Amino acid sequence: MPTCRRLLVPLFRLSFACLLAFAGTASAREYTYSDAHLHYVDFFQETAGMAKLLTAMQDNSIDHVMISGIPVAKKWHEDEPKRPRYYAGDDADAYWYSATDVIVADAVQKLTPEQRQHFHPFLSGFNPNDKNSAAHIQRMLDLYPGLWQGIGEVFTRHDDLTALTAGDTPRANNEAMKRIYHLAAENDLPVMLHSNITSKREKNPLYLKEIEEPLRNHPHTRFIWAHAGTSVEIHRHQTQLKFLLPTVSRMLEAYPNLYIDLSWSMLTPYLLDEQGKPRAEWLALVEKYPDRFMIGSDVVGRFTKLGQEMRSFTPFLDALPEEIARKVARDNFLAILPRTAAKSGKPR
Repeated sequence: MPTCRRLLVPLFRLSFACLLAFAGTASAREYTYSDAHLHYVDFFQETAGMAKLLTAMQDNSIDHVMISGIPVAKKWHEDEPKRPRYYAGDDADAYWYSATDVIVADAVQKLTPEQRQHFHPFLSGFNPNDKNSAAHIQRMLDLYPGLWQGIGEVFTRHDDLTALTAGDTPRANNEAMKRIYHLAAENDLPVMLHSNITSKREKNPLYLKEIEEPLRNHPHTRFIWAHAGTSVEIHRHQTQLKFLLPTVSRMLEAYPNLYIDLSWSMLTPYLLDEQGKPRAEWLALVEKYPDRFMIGSDVVGRFTKLGQEMRSFTPFLDALPEEIARKVARDNFLAILPRTAAKSGKPR
């Protein structure tokens, strides 16, 4: 073997070994999560229970969770021989269900003081069309002093659930919700809103005004926009909303009180492409506003897939600078909570 070749072979092997080591290091980030969007019960107000939730958190490095109920209950109609498994299982109504907050409060209050520090209960059991709802929320704050750390997920525009829910169509910019935003600001509570940006077939931001008016008119209220106004049901009819990225970008610049929940319907087709690769334009947006994004599982009452849902964001997180990735994975949710809430040992 020529001398130069004898020298090059070990150098190549060394370089290749270094590349492997670097690749292993580059993909070896481990995240501790805050789940910014978790429902303790399902649409029938049933749950797998706190013991299973605690186990799922411990097994999957989930340090904190936003825990809320479901503000509606699905009716099992007299004419239906089989109980539906989901709100869309048949045409029976759903109805506003205030006891969901009592279920959450009872579960959290039974925890040890140390365990309770990892749970951040949000109030959701009220009718967003009822101007009495602000008074109801205040009663719940008084009944459980120091327990509630946010309001939501508030169901306003929400796919077929809107049509199935008894009563008027809820809007994020109606008079009842305006009262709630004032109350939230007075009590330093963030508000998580589910407000679809459009309908299933309109290829324009049809309902954008309904979320943008509160952002503009209530600058002292912190808003978490669930799924940035998207949903899986919208994606079944429109694979991708081309206007979403520029709209979200403009809104983040215009409204410093806006935060984005990136839970599951945002993962594809927005954060990741068809091959599961992170999209450069969404990475750039998160890097531009590193404190304004958070992730959540959006599980409903069952927790076996909790870790899987949180880890599904790993390719996107790994493509971000590590400091920003850890903010999105954990710290940004904690930073939006009330000043009195236990979070990272640091005041907001």
